[in-house]
Amino acid sequence: MKVTVFDIDNWKEIGATLARNKTRTFLTAFGIFWGTAMLAMLMGGAKGLEDIISRNFAGFATNSALMFGGRTTMAYKGFNKGTAWELTTDDVEYIKRNIPEIEAITGVVNRSVNASFEKLSTTTTATGVDEYFPKVFLPIIYEGRFINAADTENGRKTCVIGKKVADELFGNESPIGKNIALGGIYYQIVGVAGQTSEITIGAKIDESVLLPLTTMRRAFNMGNTMGGVMFVARDGVAPESLRPRIDRILGSHHPIHPDDHNALFFFDVSSRFKMVDNLFTGISLLAMFVGAGTLLAGIIGVGNIMWVIVKERTQEIGIRRAIGAKPSDIITQVLSEGVMLTVIAGIAGICFATIVLAVAQVLTTDPVSVPRFQLSFSSAMSIMITFIVLGTLAGLIPSIKAMRIKPIEAMNDK
Repeated sequence: MKVTVFDIDNWKEIGATLARNKTRTFLTAFGIFWGTAMLAMLMGGAKGLEDIISRNFAGFATNSALMFGGRTTMAYKGFNKGTAWELTTDDVEYIKRNIPEIEAITGVVNRSVNASFEKLSTTTTATGVDEYFPKVFLPIIYEGRFINAADTENGRKTCVIGKKVADELFGNESPIGKNIALGGIYYQIVGVAGQTSEITIGAKIDESVLLPLTTMRRAFNMGNTMGGVMFVARDGVAPESLRPRIDRILGSHHPIHPDDHNALFFFDVSSRFKMVDNLFTGISLLAMFVGAGTLLAGIIGVGNIMWVIVKERTQEIGIRRAIGAKPSDIITQVLSEGVMLTVIAGIAGICFATIVLAVAQVLTTDPVSVPRFQLSFSSAMSIMITFIVLGTLAGLIPSIKAMRIKPIEAMNDK
């Protein structure tokens, strides 16, 4: 006996039945289409959105913090409120020596300078760093290398130039090994670097020229002051938990009142990473809630149209039963209509979501990062299978009702 689900004539009949009331079929199909599209866009877009927000902190160690000097907010030891103070190289050494929970600490100094090569010149920011800088803020090395310990210890006249500076002064030519003039002093280029993070210390690496910290301080007669200090705490240690000890160390060497907690600008990068994680936990829960709502709306639509179809075809079903149709044939007939509607509208919804995600990825891509607005094949299949299973279950009750229709009662139905 021919199985109904593989009967071509049966599928033609299903198409004719659904086409009989185009408006109702379209609205039901649109509910399924929009449900699958919304669910697919939420699943595929969540990671891309997370990538865009995380781009602000890209390259920074997740367990790091930044510190800057400023002005006191309380009078202390004869110094008035509002006294300016700066972090120094001694402060870095004191902190490194007294807080073993800090894995790496580094200072940064900045100075606006004019950079030139042959007849070309540009205004940029000279930034003094040491070999510990990449442990806190990982740069992108496009070519060559970064400042190392030998550069810092020996005060070498070497430099790493930002990608934008390299493009302006050298175009497509490699700058490695060439000499660049900063304020009348020549430095040999050993690398080209950039960054993905939106956080800056004075200026973005792409727009800066990085010098060994010791060389920078001597060349520009900067003394022992630091523009800013960055550190990475050891695993399991929150940078914020080290703040009271840092305050005490700095207070013992600067005119800062023990209760003046606003004199030091302290930015805990790790807390921002936690905020992003919490944000996307909330987004994931919201996506589940919205997805469940759209899924439910689509399934209710399928169940509703099956009820209507069974009601409209009561006499036809009764006649089929009278001429020998088995209950399983009736159930298969009714369920096939729901499954066909679900599959066609669901595939269309997933295709639409994939196109939207692809456009979003193109629009949000920048030279150094590509947000992952993508729907995996397994996720797409999971959405489709879920819709088909639930759509089948939604049509099961109307199909059972159709199976129980008695031929005599159906013939008399008006």
